[in-house]
Amino acid sequence: MIYVALLRGINVGGKNKIDMKLLKQTFEQTGMNDVVTYINTGNIIFSYKGKSKTDLAYILEEAIHKDFGLQIKVVVRNLDDVREIINEIPDSWKNDKDMKSDVMFLWDEIDDESVLKNLDIKPNIDKVKYVPGAILWSVEKKNVTKSGMSKIIGTKVYKQITVRNVNTARKIYELMQAQNS
Repeated sequence: MIYVALLRGINVGGKNKIDMKLLKQTFEQTGMNDVVTYINTGNIIFSYKGKSKTDLAYILEEAIHKDFGLQIKVVVRNLDDVREIINEIPDSWKNDKDMKSDVMFLWDEIDDESVLKNLDIKPNIDKVKYVPGAILWSVEKKNVTKSGMSKIIGTKVYKQITVRNVNTARKIYELMQAQNS
């Protein structure tokens, strides 16, 4: 089975620094196979057989703590999970000079459509959609400061997500597909 591990809050603003080559070694030492890292923000594609996503997340969190001394939350999704999320992102959503579009991967504890009730969504500005495993969000860059979703930082929900822009999410899916072929 092909998986991606999404690490929350590494190599951001000079905090929780982890070298990707060393992180790859940590994954390999825990028994993960075909390990590939993508950019510095903690996206690791790998294959493994025989454990649940929850078990894999726990194993990886423990290994990261042991090897790097950091308490990092790890969200694990398989290829089917990521495919479902990617298929729900409208083709027109980009992350470029005009548009900001993100995938907010949810911790299992809040992975339910009811999570939207806890968000400040401005319907005329924010485009927001729940899909199993994630919240999809898009806004025109000129409206980011007016967006209710831009105020998510510091909220209870924010502490239970890890965010990737849609360009990164699409590339992760592409890398996962390549490993599956």
